Amino acid sequence: MRTRELTCRRKGMVLGGCVAALGMVPSAALATPGSGVSGTVLATGTSAGTMKVKARGVTDVVVRTITIAPGGSTGWHHHPGQLIAVVQKGTLSRTFDDCSVETTTAGQSFIESSGPKHRHIGRNLGTEPVVLYVTYMLPAGSPLSVDAEPPACAAGE
Repeated sequence: MRTRELTCRRKGMVLGGCVAALGMVPSAALATPGSGVSGTVLATGTSAGTMKVKARGVTDVVVRTITIAPGGSTGWHHHPGQLIAVVQKGTLSRTFDDCSVETTTAGQSFIESSGPKHRHIGRNLGTEPVVLYVTYMLPAGSPLSVDAEPPACAAGE
């Protein structure tokens, strides 16, 4: 009986301690409002599929604007890390390693995977500049992109 009584007392002390701790947690009504902060949305886009971002180890994050002139291209390349891009203006045509083509228009976004097996080329086949907002998530010290040979299916381009 004595052991059971001690166990019940301990549980009561733990429960009482938890209730007391909850009384010390500040409520949202006591939160301090921010001041002197502003933000500018550079671009918004909607992804057509599930977005999954992975990073291993120390990661450099770079955000930049890319403009591709009408008739211009990025050249065949791949990225050492993932990137998330939003097309702000124009239409981007990307050709992949298997020579499939994906077209992304203003207001749409996409993720590009990392590594040589994800080589691709981006082209502006339209009459206005393509403007992209791109966030790169790269292994620390990596370049933004690495030049690549075109795949065999792209011969004669």
